[in-house]
Amino acid sequence: MDLAYTEAEEEFRARLRAWLAAVLPTLPPKPDPADWPGRRAYDTAWQRMLYDAGYAGLHWPVDAGGRGATPTQHLIFLEETERAGAPYVGANFVGLLHAGPTVAAEGTAGQRARWLPPVLRGDEIWCQGFSEPDAGSDLASLRTRAVRDGDHYVVSGQKIWTSHAEVADWCELLVRTDPAAPRHRGITWLAMAMDSPGVTVRPLRTLAGSTEFAEMFLDEVRVPVSHRVGAENDGWRVTMVTLSFERGTAFVGEVVACRRTLDALAAGARANGRWDDPVLRRRLGRLNAEFRALWRLTQWNVSEAQAGAAGRAPGGVPGAGGSVFKLRYSHARQELYEAAAEVLGADGADLDREWVLDRLSSLSYTIAAGTSQIQRNIVAERILGLPKGR
Repeated sequence: MDLAYTEAEEEFRARLRAWLAAVLPTLPPKPDPADWPGRRAYDTAWQRMLYDAGYAGLHWPVDAGGRGATPTQHLIFLEETERAGAPYVGANFVGLLHAGPTVAAEGTAGQRARWLPPVLRGDEIWCQGFSEPDAGSDLASLRTRAVRDGDHYVVSGQKIWTSHAEVADWCELLVRTDPAAPRHRGITWLAMAMDSPGVTVRPLRTLAGSTEFAEMFLDEVRVPVSHRVGAENDGWRVTMVTLSFERGTAFVGEVVACRRTLDALAAGARANGRWDDPVLRRRLGRLNAEFRALWRLTQWNVSEAQAGAAGRAPGGVPGAGGSVFKLRYSHARQELYEAAAEVLGADGADLDREWVLDRLSSLSYTIAAGTSQIQRNIVAERILGLPKGR
């Protein structure tokens, strides 16, 4: 992997910086965090601006509606938008970073034509219907049933931690289509319209007071067979594609954000006198090295995914290295906000609600997108070649 930037890549960076400098001051104020319809409108308006400027789905294949940009251009885009303080994907998270890339890699030509352009334009929002009350990290034990009835599946069951279900148009849904098969082999990946009869959504309030998750009840919901991505009972393999994107590339912009946060903490420590503490300086220095290393690992993972896509379905699928990244990043983020509490002190943390919310949010990262225990198993078995645990 060549870490030096070419002249063309630096020109791309300069154009992007100029565009961000021109458009960001024109954005309206951010809506209240509890106003999900307002947040959807804000996030989709920003996505439309990216689309009109040619930056939506920058790294997606051209035949999937993207620009087919190189991995380096994609990382430059993430780096510059974070540094400029541009809006995050927000309510577009699942569609842009999970479902969309999965459809691009595994969907038919008709499915890609139907679902990918609305995601890129910001016209449609997706949510993720994977976890269940008794099937979180042990996802293969899911019980939501789908029974074939002609050209439809009839789906009944319950999902939990369904991201952005309150404002979603579509759901990437895992269902069990063959209860007699081994549990990894009887699962199917469906795209379900959220306005289908029989879908009930109940928001869940997190520790930070937000409601980006929900529990979802499915009562004989009819989903067309044409909305199945991949073959029937091949959903576990398709799901591994989705989770590879979630673990391998979905967090990369946040690494830049954490480095920016770390710079702010160092400046704050110098301002309030805590920089004189050598133990704190070593702690911040080690975190700086951690996030720099994670950025390099991100570059490697994205480059590997792009190289591995040659001759296969569109859309580079990250490999098991994404689990290495996710495992270390989730713990480094928690350590960052522990250090923030040390720098700010109890009084400062109490007064700054944004820091408090980020600290609370960091606690979820060792659980979301697969627990740290699951990531260690993946690294042990798929990278180190160790035998499966009993």
